[in-house]
Amino acid sequence: DVNQGHYHNDVWSSADGKKWDFVNAGRPVPWGPRALHYTCVHKDRLWVIGGQTVPGFAPSAEAFYRDIWSSSDGISWEKSKPKEPYWPQRGMIGGSAVFKDRIWILGGGTYETPKVPERKFFNDVWSSADGVSWTKHLGLAPWEARQYHDVAVFDDRLWVLEGYAAASGNRKDVWYSADGANWYEVPATPWKPRHAASVFTFKNGLWMVAGNNMESDVWKLERE
Repeated sequence: DVNQGHYHNDVWSSADGKKWDFVNAGRPVPWGPRALHYTCVHKDRLWVIGGQTVPGFAPSAEAFYRDIWSSSDGISWEKSKPKEPYWPQRGMIGGSAVFKDRIWILGGGTYETPKVPERKFFNDVWSSADGVSWTKHLGLAPWEARQYHDVAVFDDRLWVLEGYAAASGNRKDVWYSADGANWYEVPATPWKPRHAASVFTFKNGLWMVAGNNMESDVWKLERE
Protein backbone atom coordinates (compact mmCIF):
# COMPACT_ATOMS: atom_id res chain seq x y z
CA ASP A 1 0.00 0.00 0.00
CA VAL A 2 1.11 3.61 -0.44
CA ASN A 3 -0.70 5.43 2.35
CA GLN A 4 2.71 6.62 3.57
CA GLY A 5 3.09 8.64 0.35
CA HIS A 6 5.75 6.68 -1.54
CA TYR A 7 6.46 3.34 -3.20
CA HIS A 8 8.83 0.61 -2.07
CA ASN A 9 11.49 -1.04 -4.22
CA ASP A 10 13.06 -3.29 -1.61
CA VAL A 11 13.07 -7.07 -1.03
CA TRP A 12 13.76 -8.56 2.39
CA SER A 13 14.06 -12.13 3.67
CA SER A 14 14.48 -13.87 6.99
CA ALA A 15 15.06 -17.43 8.19
CA ASP A 16 13.68 -16.80 11.66
CA GLY A 17 11.63 -13.58 11.62
CA LYS A 18 14.24 -11.85 13.82
CA LYS A 19 17.19 -11.18 11.54
CA TRP A 20 16.27 -9.72 8.15
CA ASP A 21 18.46 -9.41 5.06
CA PHE A 22 18.06 -6.55 2.59
CA VAL A 23 18.25 -8.85 -0.42
CA ASN A 24 18.39 -6.32 -3.25
CA ALA A 25 20.32 -3.47 -1.64
CA GLY A 26 21.41 -1.07 -4.38
CA ARG A 27 19.41 -2.95 -7.02
CA PRO A 28 15.82 -1.67 -7.05
CA VAL A 29 13.27 -4.08 -8.48
CA PRO A 30 12.64 -3.54 -12.22
CA TRP A 31 8.86 -3.75 -11.83
CA GLY A 32 8.44 -0.65 -9.66
CA PRO A 33 6.80 1.56 -8.78
CA ARG A 34 3.58 -0.28 -7.96
CA ALA A 35 1.24 -1.22 -5.15
CA LEU A 36 -1.69 -3.57 -4.54
CA HIS A 37 0.02 -6.31 -6.56
CA TYR A 38 -0.43 -10.06 -6.14
CA THR A 39 2.49 -12.19 -4.96
CA CYS A 40 3.02 -15.93 -4.65
CA VAL A 41 5.64 -18.70 -4.74
CA HIS A 42 5.53 -21.19 -7.62
CA LYS A 43 8.18 -23.56 -8.99
CA ASP A 44 10.77 -22.30 -6.49
CA ARG A 45 10.37 -18.72 -7.71
CA LEU A 46 8.88 -15.53 -6.33
CA TRP A 47 6.12 -14.07 -8.53
CA VAL A 48 4.82 -10.49 -8.70
CA ILE A 49 1.65 -10.12 -10.73
CA GLY A 50 -0.45 -7.08 -11.66
CA GLY A 51 -1.05 -4.14 -9.35
CA GLN A 52 -1.13 -0.44 -10.10
CA THR A 53 0.11 2.98 -9.12
CA VAL A 54 -2.06 5.18 -6.91
CA PRO A 55 -1.25 8.82 -7.74
CA GLY A 56 -3.81 10.09 -5.25
CA PHE A 57 -1.63 8.75 -2.43
CA ALA A 58 1.90 8.64 -3.88
CA PRO A 59 3.33 10.68 -6.80
CA SER A 60 3.69 8.56 -9.95
CA ALA A 61 2.52 8.17 -13.51
CA GLU A 62 -0.89 6.54 -13.59
CA ALA A 63 -0.65 2.85 -14.50
CA PHE A 64 -2.70 -0.33 -14.19
CA TYR A 65 -0.64 -3.49 -14.66
CA ARG A 66 -1.31 -6.94 -16.08
CA ASP A 67 2.33 -7.96 -16.27
CA ILE A 68 4.06 -10.93 -14.64
CA TRP A 69 7.55 -11.04 -13.10
CA SER A 70 9.42 -13.87 -11.36
CA SER A 71 12.72 -14.36 -9.57
CA SER A 72 14.66 -17.20 -7.96
CA ASP A 73 16.60 -14.91 -5.63
CA GLY A 74 14.71 -11.60 -5.26
CA ILE A 75 17.49 -9.77 -7.10
CA SER A 76 17.33 -10.81 -10.76
CA TRP A 77 13.81 -10.63 -12.19
CA GLU A 78 12.44 -12.03 -15.45
CA LYS A 79 9.38 -10.64 -17.18
CA SER A 80 7.04 -13.25 -18.62
CA LYS A 81 5.36 -12.80 -21.99
CA PRO A 82 1.79 -14.01 -21.37
CA LYS A 83 -0.32 -15.09 -24.30
CA GLU A 84 -3.78 -13.69 -24.94
CA PRO A 85 -6.34 -14.18 -23.65
CA TYR A 86 -5.54 -13.61 -20.01
CA TRP A 87 -6.92 -11.56 -17.13
CA PRO A 88 -7.45 -7.78 -17.32
CA GLN A 89 -5.44 -5.31 -15.24
CA ARG A 90 -5.95 -5.80 -11.51
CA GLY A 91 -4.56 -6.33 -8.05
CA MET A 92 -6.00 -6.06 -4.54
CA ILE A 93 -5.87 -9.83 -3.88
CA GLY A 94 -4.61 -10.85 -0.44
CA GLY A 95 -2.89 -14.13 0.35
CA SER A 96 -1.91 -16.45 -2.47
CA ALA A 97 -3.25 -19.51 -4.25
CA VAL A 98 -0.96 -22.02 -5.93
CA PHE A 99 -2.99 -25.17 -6.48
CA LYS A 100 -2.45 -28.30 -8.59
CA ASP A 101 0.89 -26.84 -9.71
CA ARG A 102 -0.78 -23.73 -11.10
CA ILE A 103 -0.98 -20.04 -10.15
CA TRP A 104 -4.59 -18.95 -9.61
CA ILE A 105 -6.06 -15.46 -10.05
CA LEU A 106 -9.35 -15.23 -8.15
CA GLY A 107 -11.22 -11.95 -8.51
CA GLY A 108 -9.57 -8.71 -7.48
CA GLY A 109 -9.92 -5.19 -8.77
CA THR A 110 -8.46 -1.74 -9.20
CA TYR A 111 -8.37 1.30 -6.93
CA GLU A 112 -9.66 4.66 -8.10
CA THR A 113 -7.23 7.14 -9.67
CA PRO A 114 -7.60 10.73 -10.94
CA LYS A 115 -8.16 9.55 -14.54
CA VAL A 116 -10.19 6.45 -13.65
CA PRO A 117 -12.32 7.54 -10.68
CA GLU A 118 -14.37 4.34 -10.44
CA ARG A 119 -13.01 1.12 -8.99
CA LYS A 120 -13.28 -2.17 -10.87
CA PHE A 121 -14.40 -5.41 -9.23
CA PHE A 122 -13.90 -8.92 -10.64
CA ASN A 123 -15.13 -12.41 -9.84
CA ASP A 124 -13.47 -14.32 -12.66
CA VAL A 125 -11.16 -17.32 -12.21
CA TRP A 126 -7.89 -17.88 -14.13
CA SER A 127 -4.94 -20.24 -13.74
CA SER A 128 -1.55 -20.88 -15.32
CA ALA A 129 1.23 -23.43 -14.91
CA ASP A 130 3.93 -21.11 -16.26
CA GLY A 131 2.67 -17.51 -16.21
CA VAL A 132 2.51 -17.55 -20.02
CA SER A 133 -0.51 -19.64 -21.03
CA TRP A 134 -3.65 -18.88 -18.99
CA THR A 135 -6.92 -20.79 -18.69
CA LYS A 136 -10.18 -18.98 -17.94
CA HIS A 137 -12.22 -21.29 -15.73
CA LEU A 138 -15.06 -18.85 -15.04
CA GLY A 139 -16.04 -15.40 -16.21
CA LEU A 140 -18.48 -14.92 -13.34
CA ALA A 141 -18.02 -17.03 -10.24
CA PRO A 142 -21.01 -17.41 -7.87
CA TRP A 143 -19.30 -15.28 -5.22
CA GLU A 144 -19.82 -11.54 -5.53
CA ALA A 145 -17.13 -9.59 -7.38
CA ARG A 146 -14.71 -8.22 -4.83
CA GLN A 147 -11.34 -6.73 -3.98
CA TYR A 148 -9.18 -6.73 -0.85
CA HIS A 149 -10.32 -10.31 -0.24
CA ASP A 150 -8.05 -13.18 0.72
CA VAL A 151 -7.34 -16.39 -1.16
CA ALA A 152 -5.74 -19.58 0.11
CA VAL A 153 -5.27 -23.30 -0.48
CA PHE A 154 -6.48 -25.62 2.28
CA ASP A 155 -7.84 -29.16 2.45
CA ASP A 156 -6.97 -29.65 -1.24
CA ARG A 157 -9.28 -26.79 -2.23
CA LEU A 158 -9.11 -23.18 -3.32
CA TRP A 159 -10.63 -20.67 -0.90
CA VAL A 160 -12.01 -17.14 -1.24
CA LEU A 161 -12.73 -15.30 2.01
CA GLU A 162 -14.30 -11.93 2.89
CA GLY A 163 -13.35 -8.80 0.94
CA TYR A 164 -14.97 -5.60 -0.23
CA ALA A 165 -17.73 -5.51 -2.87
CA ALA A 166 -19.15 -2.54 -4.76
CA ALA A 167 -22.78 -3.06 -3.74
CA SER A 168 -22.54 -4.69 -0.33
CA GLY A 169 -19.31 -3.30 1.15
CA ASN A 170 -17.40 -5.51 3.58
CA ARG A 171 -18.09 -9.23 3.23
CA LYS A 172 -18.11 -12.21 5.62
CA ASP A 173 -18.72 -15.04 3.17
CA VAL A 174 -16.37 -17.96 2.50
CA TRP A 175 -16.27 -20.08 -0.66
CA TYR A 176 -14.26 -23.14 -1.71
CA SER A 177 -13.62 -25.13 -4.89
CA ALA A 178 -11.76 -28.29 -5.80
CA ASP A 179 -11.36 -27.30 -9.46
CA GLY A 180 -11.82 -23.52 -9.79
CA ALA A 181 -15.08 -24.00 -11.71
CA ASN A 182 -17.51 -25.37 -9.12
CA TRP A 183 -17.81 -23.25 -5.98
CA TYR A 184 -19.60 -23.91 -2.70
CA GLU A 185 -20.32 -21.52 0.17
CA VAL A 186 -19.54 -22.25 3.81
CA PRO A 187 -22.75 -21.31 5.66
CA ALA A 188 -23.10 -19.17 8.76
CA THR A 189 -19.58 -17.79 9.10
CA PRO A 190 -19.35 -16.55 12.72
CA TRP A 191 -17.19 -13.48 12.35
CA LYS A 192 -18.02 -9.88 11.43
CA PRO A 193 -17.71 -8.57 7.84
CA ARG A 194 -14.28 -7.24 6.87
CA HIS A 195 -11.69 -6.97 4.14
CA ALA A 196 -7.88 -7.09 4.06
CA ALA A 197 -7.59 -9.76 6.74
CA SER A 198 -4.57 -12.02 7.23
CA VAL A 199 -5.38 -15.54 6.02
CA PHE A 200 -2.97 -18.49 6.18
CA THR A 201 -2.75 -22.22 6.85
CA PHE A 202 -1.18 -23.48 10.08
CA LYS A 203 -1.45 -26.68 12.14
CA ASN A 204 -4.05 -28.34 9.93
CA GLY A 205 -6.30 -25.32 9.89
CA LEU A 206 -7.24 -22.28 7.82
CA TRP A 207 -6.72 -19.15 9.92
CA MET A 208 -8.16 -15.65 9.61
CA VAL A 209 -6.78 -12.83 11.74
CA ALA A 210 -8.18 -9.32 12.13
CA GLY A 211 -8.87 -7.10 9.09
CA ASN A 212 -9.83 -3.55 8.23
CA ASN A 213 -12.82 -3.54 10.59
CA MET A 214 -10.24 -3.36 13.38
CA GLU A 215 -11.50 -6.40 15.27
CA SER A 216 -8.58 -8.01 17.10
CA ASP A 217 -9.99 -11.48 16.58
CA VAL A 218 -8.46 -14.81 15.50
CA TRP A 219 -10.47 -17.61 13.86
CA LYS A 220 -9.54 -21.11 12.76
CA LEU A 221 -11.38 -23.46 10.39
CA GLU A 222 -10.72 -27.18 10.77
CA ARG A 223 -12.03 -30.09 8.76
CA GLU A 224 -14.47 -32.22 10.75
